[in-house]
Amino acid sequence: MTTPGRLPASYPSDSGGGANLADILERVLDKGIVIAGDIRINLLDIELLTIKLRLVVASVDRAKEMGIDWWESDPALSSHARRDELASENAELRRRLTELEERTS
Repeated sequence: MTTPGRLPASYPSDSGGGANLADILERVLDKGIVIAGDIRINLLDIELLTIKLRLVVASVDRAKEMGIDWWESDPALSSHARRDELASENAELRRRLTELEERTS
């Protein structure tokens, strides 16, 4: 039995807790963890709101192994995707400029 403000004897002490936390974090990032849940708000058997929560915690390498790589194509998160977006926008602007020049000549 524990008393308020004291940890049970089975809990690691402060000196070893950091290493254990690091081990747990390393294992979670290596293996990955998925947390899923739904929140539903009903009023008189009428569903007003449904929120589906999905959380994946994994290392980048592990996420790629699972086929999760959405950040690579997001210009806000990837400089490579940003360059691709700028190149595409530049090509479109050049095409439109050429089209306008042909109309005016």
